[in-house]
Amino acid sequence: MPNLNALLPHHQPVDIFLEMYKGKTISVVIPCLNEEEGIGGVIESIPDFVDEVLVVDNGSEDRSVEIATSLGARVVVEPRRGYGRAYRTGLESATSEIIATTDADGTYPIHLLAALLDEFEARKLDFASASRFPLERKDAMSLRNIVGNKIFTICARLLFSAAFNDILSGMWVFKREMLPKMRLESDGWSFSQDIKIEAFGVNGSRCGEIRIPYAVRLGQVKLPAWRAGVSALVELFLRRLRDRRRRD
Repeated sequence: MPNLNALLPHHQPVDIFLEMYKGKTISVVIPCLNEEEGIGGVIESIPDFVDEVLVVDNGSEDRSVEIATSLGARVVVEPRRGYGRAYRTGLESATSEIIATTDADGTYPIHLLAALLDEFEARKLDFASASRFPLERKDAMSLRNIVGNKIFTICARLLFSAAFNDILSGMWVFKREMLPKMRLESDGWSFSQDIKIEAFGVNGSRCGEIRIPYAVRLGQVKLPAWRAGVSALVELFLRRLRDRRRRD
């Protein structure tokens, strides 16, 4: 699996990169719920070549919307709570040819989007998921979450016969034309695993993973890890049963 960091020393300057992507529009979609500590830094670190920054506010009660708006992001309000619900609304609202995603808490390296897109194009991919493992910063994720991610990924590999290394990553890059080919129905945390399973299952699509660095979260965690983990794991197995029934 290609390592994004390995590309950086030899990566082209931004002005050359812009020439390479001339005529190809890019959207960045960011789900947001009370992320005033991180959202500003995330938006400011997005490269200038991005055509559209879309923040999906999922009911924030802090200054998240104010900060995002002041920095030029387009804010879409989705009052129905849920990580997946916010993403479904955001992806449907995105207008560019290529869509990239990131979290509002500063954990994903959106500042390295140029290198990620470079690798995406070089490999002629339709969908790329950013893999956080093996972690470069050991303090970026708790041991509990590391173990949980490993269990999820192993289960996903066994159930869906796809070479996932990080089934729960929340950073992806994909062609907008992939959206109507994927059945995206989850409103909760299982959305991150569902979109990968759907993408890797699209006939004729070229999908892969690219390793990225991962940082320490800014702000408070919104949902207890055990509750989100159990729910998403159950949903993983239920999805496998539903897929089997559809084929039968």
